[in-house]
Amino acid sequence: METFGLLSLIPVIVILVFALITKDTFISLFLGVASGFIIVAHGHPLTAFNGFLDGLYTVMKDHNTAWVLILCGLFGSLVMLMQESGGVLGFSNLTHKVLKTRKASLIGTWILGIIVFVDDYLNSLAVAAAVRDITDKHKVSREMLAYIVNSTGVTVCAIVPISTWSAFMSAQMEKAHMTEGFSPATAYVHAIPFMFYAWLAVLIVPLFCLKIIPLFGPMKKAEERALKKGQVFSEASKAALVEIPDEEKKFANIPCRAFNFLVPMLVVAALTIITEDILIGLFAAIGVCFVMYLPQRLMTVQKFFDNVMNGLVDMFPTLVIIVLSYVLIEVNNQLGLVDFVVKVALNTVNPALLPVTIFIVIGLLSFASGSFWGLAAIAFPIVGPLASALGVNNFLCAGALVSAIAFGGHICMYSDTVILASASTQTTNAEYFRTSAPLVMIPFGLAAILYLALGLIL
Repeated sequence: METFGLLSLIPVIVILVFALITKDTFISLFLGVASGFIIVAHGHPLTAFNGFLDGLYTVMKDHNTAWVLILCGLFGSLVMLMQESGGVLGFSNLTHKVLKTRKASLIGTWILGIIVFVDDYLNSLAVAAAVRDITDKHKVSREMLAYIVNSTGVTVCAIVPISTWSAFMSAQMEKAHMTEGFSPATAYVHAIPFMFYAWLAVLIVPLFCLKIIPLFGPMKKAEERALKKGQVFSEASKAALVEIPDEEKKFANIPCRAFNFLVPMLVVAALTIITEDILIGLFAAIGVCFVMYLPQRLMTVQKFFDNVMNGLVDMFPTLVIIVLSYVLIEVNNQLGLVDFVVKVALNTVNPALLPVTIFIVIGLLSFASGSFWGLAAIAFPIVGPLASALGVNNFLCAGALVSAIAFGGHICMYSDTVILASASTQTTNAEYFRTSAPLVMIPFGLAAILYLALGLIL
């Protein structure tokens, strides 16, 4: 495969620049993808267009793409059903009895995000659907809500040994011979204490919520807008919304029961744990909604399936962005972005600096490429032999690598988790990145210091 060296960084730079200028995720992603294929085609427009079509076909034929698109579409249908049944409003009314203050609503969102640890996709989609009504009433900006939701998504899944993340990452540790004679699951547990970024990213959230650490930058302005003007949406996010429904007026004379929200969500969580496939949980939950809602006369059969289709329609912009982000990963592969950065950064490193180098380089690469589990599959076989050859603690290096991947999932605006967290909180990816990035750099910097210190000590 032809390598393009520093030119492979151009699409990422284009995306970041235009995201900050336009605050539009689609335009930024499209221009980044276009610049990547133009580079691969050596400047020939027609060849670049054909390359884009080939990349799009490759992405659409991949079973992982189909899995994610079906998952997101089904979750859109499930949320629509729960909303139209009054279940979401019923759960929100229930939480009002517990979360009576603004700070309580923020901390409650954080706790709920930790509880939903089974899967990062489930976390991103479910938590915001459960709490956004109550956070709106307490004038919490949607940007802040998105930050809290995504801070308890990939990061919590990384440090919990019974999540989809742990299952995948422990398998990568075994393939890279980093288990030190333990079983993959036990080896992963040994690496969890060294996942400094994931721990710090989760634990810093309540410090912001309780104002122990004051907010700053764009997030501070977003919260001031929500508090002083009552505008929980930014202008960019509000413009992207088709409609902001008034739930209370809609269900004024209809009983809103919390169990119409809780039961389907518990079905999703339980079957995801049992079957290790969230799709099965989603299909089952939609079936449970059919069995529950029709006898209560909350909707007719026709209305039920209309809601299923309307939920799919609502998720369509999100699905387009997911496909485009996967096409970006494809063109990054053609540019040799991962190979270029990893070979340059890791092959000449000092043993004491290996953990911090792994964290910073793989973290920035994860952020730049939008590739996470794929990047882990590439990086573990490189990091494992390096750690062994240099005599560096395997669990420390594995913890640094998983932390780095979690960092990318936390802040990369075209990552699937950020896309889903933004969709569920009804803010744009670009707004999420603009407001959350300064806050995320605090745990990133602290984690880098810890990896440097332990690398020198161990």
